[in-house]
Amino acid sequence: MTSFDPGVRLRVSGDRLVDGTGRTVVLRGFGLGGWMNLENFITGYPGTETQMRRALRAVLGEDAFGEFFDRFLDVFFGEDDARYLASLGMNALRVPFNYRHFEDDDRPFELKEEGFALLDRVIGRCADNGLYTILDLHALPGRQNQHWHSDNPTHWAEFWNHRHFADRVVHLWEALADRYKNNPWVAGYNPVNEPADPTGERIGPFYSRLERAIRAVDPDHILFLDGNTYSTDFSMFTEPFDNTVHTAHDYALPGIAADGEYPGTVRGRHVDKGVLEETFLDRTRFMRDTGTPIWIGEFGPIYTGDPVRDERRRHLLRDQLDIYAGYGASWSLWTYKDIGMQGLLHARPDGEYLTRIAPVLDRKRRLGVDAWGGDDRLVRQVLDPVEALFAEEFPEFDPYPWGAKPWLKVIVQNILFAEPMVGEFARCFEGVDVAGAGRLASDFSFSACVRREELAALLREYGGSVVTSAP
Repeated sequence: MTSFDPGVRLRVSGDRLVDGTGRTVVLRGFGLGGWMNLENFITGYPGTETQMRRALRAVLGEDAFGEFFDRFLDVFFGEDDARYLASLGMNALRVPFNYRHFEDDDRPFELKEEGFALLDRVIGRCADNGLYTILDLHALPGRQNQHWHSDNPTHWAEFWNHRHFADRVVHLWEALADRYKNNPWVAGYNPVNEPADPTGERIGPFYSRLERAIRAVDPDHILFLDGNTYSTDFSMFTEPFDNTVHTAHDYALPGIAADGEYPGTVRGRHVDKGVLEETFLDRTRFMRDTGTPIWIGEFGPIYTGDPVRDERRRHLLRDQLDIYAGYGASWSLWTYKDIGMQGLLHARPDGEYLTRIAPVLDRKRRLGVDAWGGDDRLVRQVLDPVEALFAEEFPEFDPYPWGAKPWLKVIVQNILFAEPMVGEFARCFEGVDVAGAGRLASDFSFSACVRREELAALLREYGGSVVTSAP
């Protein structure tokens, strides 16, 4: 098996993915959240990646700052990580990245080789272990959605309002397609993660433009296109593009709600395996109606540290995986590695990195600063009167994407409370020299991390052979 074996290349054939010999392939794997696109709940900082990097650079200085991220980007997914995923029967890794690795805002359209080199490295490590990669632009210039994971410091998605941002994304994807057009271990391109176009009028034309631009450079790789409203709405599509997978995200409420139980009642609704299947069928209706492959690009529960609750959440995950297997769906579980919330691997709680930032993590938990996995129950004395006032003064206010209460939560907890904490996080690293910065980053290496053995055992049951049937 070599990195450029032509028999490896995937393509769409009806409702299946097939390799170069025509055999069916079901992709099973993880998303590499927190690597080339940092997220606050994954590595512990408050706010957004750009805010954190700016503050951390000021505290560490240029040399220690550079050493930390050079080391981090090397060890967060190394050869050992790729071998471990393959040992579980996984065959794919979705690779999210921030456009800032490839282009600076003050020098638009001038692409940086450093970003491509990072992708080359992870693609090579995966290929050497029989893992496909799906390249995922997770944070776009102007921000394609209203939340932190597009490196958005506001609650507005300006990508959809300025042609300049779209031009830059098309230019970047033309370069990426040219770089990887001959690499069959790249399963395909996921050009926009979780788009959220408030009007629903711009995403369709943009996808059409992007598809034409990529195909002009690389006619062979699969496109993995997320639906609107965080990959849940496919109403903008009529006929599918050739060699394209439309990808749904399928987070189940009992697995992510602070008070979620499974099976059980969550926010007034009973949820069991039947409800999970109904949700899956609703979110994948377009794929099934058009006879195209199903790929669940993101899903997965949050773990709490409570053995009983976590066992119930693995029960939920098992039920989801059973459903996907029944419909021949490919999947990418979120996320591979973090500081303890979702990852298959996580940094040690008593390691130097987590020990340093422990006070910030405690305050983040108390204030519910992270949108993902945050809990607002300790700040209801703040939110309740604000929500009541809005309901009284603006009863018809229903902002995109999910209404007034989530909108207020983003502004108050995830922005207002988070911004003052960015500097507090950076100050946790005062006095760290270059060697110390590299040592801190090494807490995310495979050998330094803790494995969730129960989760690994579950996934081994659903791994297995890449090839599931002959043509």
